[in-house]
Amino acid sequence: MNELEVRREGSVSTTTETFLTVGVGICDMQPIEEVHVVPLGYEHDRILSPIREHDADRVYLLAAAHQDRHLTPYQEALVEELKADSRAVAFRETDLADIYDVLAVVTTVAAEHAEDVVRVNVSSAGKLAAIGSAIACMATDATAYYVHVEEHVPDLETNPRTRGFDDAEVLPSYPIEAVSYDQVAVLDYLAETNTDAYTAKKSDLIEFAEAADLSFMTEADPANDKAKFALLNANIVDPLESDGYIAVEAVGRQKQIELTETGWNVLHAFRHKLQDDS
Repeated sequence: MNELEVRREGSVSTTTETFLTVGVGICDMQPIEEVHVVPLGYEHDRILSPIREHDADRVYLLAAAHQDRHLTPYQEALVEELKADSRAVAFRETDLADIYDVLAVVTTVAAEHAEDVVRVNVSSAGKLAAIGSAIACMATDATAYYVHVEEHVPDLETNPRTRGFDDAEVLPSYPIEAVSYDQVAVLDYLAETNTDAYTAKKSDLIEFAEAADLSFMTEADPANDKAKFALLNANIVDPLESDGYIAVEAVGRQKQIELTETGWNVLHAFRHKLQDDS
């Protein structure tokens, strides 16, 4: 994901809190930033007003790759106004028509700002981006908000889709259980290992889990192979198969494991968990 950033100058938001970390003779003030993630659709007031209302320190605009990014005059004006407000502005390459890509980018930004206040505008770029953003908030500590507007405007080339700002309503949070680090690691292993000529077996997953020191194996310290297979089934295979992320096929006495299309999408959405731990 490409990022073009304009760093904020001057003081931080008046609402910014700080962590106080005391080391050996060192007092390190770590500011908590107000971070807004905004899929960049055909909007202006709907994006700018809540950012100003919350006095965001940093804004991530989700949009197409730079070479494919054709901003309307009012979108260009929006970017310039955000810069003029002395906010850090960054573009994150995102396919706003792909729920899983939006999910991946929003969860990644939320992970990068785990110690900050992260808010996500779910009303700025259409239904698919809204769904991906909302699911991302359910899987992280980010807060989703929906912006109510004063009027809708039809001509998108010369005018944003809506005009005015009524209020930004915080949406209720219904936390969902995201895939664990161990499960993402196994999905990634399957993606790297499986080819047209070879499909990973359960025994391969056990070898990988031991070599990678995955917690479901190391914390249980199984006494024998039977216990290892039981742990693999309970923590990895059964839940991933139940959710439709992998397919298990019996070939003779062995069980071969393949990623499903949904599994590929989930890996894309949560691969950042592996990067966070590296």
